[in-house]
Amino acid sequence: MKIIISVWVFVLLLTASKAQIDTSIAKSGFPIEMLFPQGKTKALILSFDDGRTEDRQLVKLMNTYGLVGTFHLNSNKLGTNGYVSRDEIKKLFEGHEVSAHSANHPNLTTLSKIDIVYEIVEDRKELERWMGYPVRGMSYPFGNNNETVIETIKGLGIEYARTVDDSYNFKIPDNFLDWHPTIHLFGKTNYLPNDTDNDKRELAHFYQVLSNFISTKELALFCIWGHSWELGNKWEETEKCFKLLANNSDIHYTSQISLVDYINAFHNLKFSVDKSVVINPSALTIYFKIHHKTYSILPGKTLVVSDYSDAK
Repeated sequence: MKIIISVWVFVLLLTASKAQIDTSIAKSGFPIEMLFPQGKTKALILSFDDGRTEDRQLVKLMNTYGLVGTFHLNSNKLGTNGYVSRDEIKKLFEGHEVSAHSANHPNLTTLSKIDIVYEIVEDRKELERWMGYPVRGMSYPFGNNNETVIETIKGLGIEYARTVDDSYNFKIPDNFLDWHPTIHLFGKTNYLPNDTDNDKRELAHFYQVLSNFISTKELALFCIWGHSWELGNKWEETEKCFKLLANNSDIHYTSQISLVDYINAFHNLKFSVDKSVVINPSALTIYFKIHHKTYSILPGKTLVVSDYSDAK
């Protein structure tokens, strides 16, 4: 009889242990989903190249609607005909990001490594001297890159680099040094001369992509790129676009480098095995979701995550 009771006790203990193990596995199996700052599900980046004088009007329009821009500048062209001056860029781009675009705007894929280094380091150095902060991102001149260019810029303090290859999606880039934007501002309108039908299709496509971004319930990053000098007869259209994007409580308005910093900080969160405790070693407040419940963790803090079974 004692043997039979002992066996039953052993079976009950084994069952209870297995149940605990299964519960732990189920908990740890919940994915950790990143949210943008303030727990928002969408982020908007407006990314413009070259530093032409039309940037003045573009920045004024962005400021009117509370939008944030990233402006990629060629330091050796500033102050020349058609470009903003070096003395004005700090005030002009206040509240926005100034980023590199190479010193002279060459096709980097045609250069030797030493010349690639010069173009990027010289641009960074001069822009940092005028702006007073580290310049850590860039867009590729003409959007062109290759493996040599990407490998070369890795050691030059560049943390993201944008192409001009439209992805037409809202995914976060897998490789920040090969960052494909969502879409050119107004698509490929005016790419084909005197083709009004193409312009209508492209403009309609652009607004469809914009509408998809506004309506999606998924985590979405909308990166629009372009040049202010392209907007000669499109300033009213630009204001219409900005009105549609502005003042949306679901959207986080951000520069490219700020978003890169945030995403890197999210990936650097330190979770326990069962995801019940998390440490945030960064200087940013990070938002995330586990099993439909949203959490935020302050810089340098440890957070005990509640039981996922109570999450809603």
